[in-house]
Amino acid sequence: MCLLAFQLQSHPKYQLVMMANRDEAYGRPTAPANFWNDYPDILAGRDLEQMGTWLGINKQGKVAALTNYRDFTLPETGKLSRGHIVSSYLQSELSARAFMEQLHTNREDYAGCNVLAGSAKEMYYYSNIERSIQQLTHGTHGLSNAFLNTPWPKVDKTKALLAEYLEQTETFNPDVLFGMMQRAERFPTEQLPDTGVGEDLESLLSSIFIASKDYGTRCTTVLTIDSEDHVEFEERTYEKGVCTTTQKYSFHIEKPAHS
Repeated sequence: MCLLAFQLQSHPKYQLVMMANRDEAYGRPTAPANFWNDYPDILAGRDLEQMGTWLGINKQGKVAALTNYRDFTLPETGKLSRGHIVSSYLQSELSARAFMEQLHTNREDYAGCNVLAGSAKEMYYYSNIERSIQQLTHGTHGLSNAFLNTPWPKVDKTKALLAEYLEQTETFNPDVLFGMMQRAERFPTEQLPDTGVGEDLESLLSSIFIASKDYGTRCTTVLTIDSEDHVEFEERTYEKGVCTTTQKYSFHIEKPAHS
């Protein structure tokens, strides 16, 4: 995944509102969002090449997401697939803080990445480039292929769009959030970062929604958890920029058996 924005514990009705685009090579095989056969508590899309995922939630309300850290001046490292970080957290019994501490210990197993893990009540962020664990403050946050809340134009734009909309509405329409994430206009070259990919590719990657010959936005996900612990999860899958399928799921978070 390459872009997400979310609001945490700042709305009268929703504990968490998250919208996210996954950008990937069109040829990489992927399964649309579903509850997994081998881990039926996990709801997520799936990378069929490495069997990991980029964003998911489980029935107990654990949420995790991941983006790659883009800096082509850094050496490519890591022997394990980054997508297993998200699925490992959703399978684990560890708290988000303990999981992030474990990830920090094993940080060299993975190429550069950013990880969100937690729940609607408590969310943590970790980058194995920055190497610090942060518990997130309430409010609106954005993440692309740099550190959390790095002011890339598309990060600032998605954060602003989400914050403005949620400030004005009590019960929102998910179609509005999907519309935000489908904006394909590019930002001026002078506003863009230099991540070592060259000016032309930097421009291509600057838009919120990406479409090119071989690479682009493969799906958009909107996830909400309201004050009653009700989850709404919708994913729209794209084939070279055209929406082909929509998956919708809703459920209530299960309370632990011992509670």
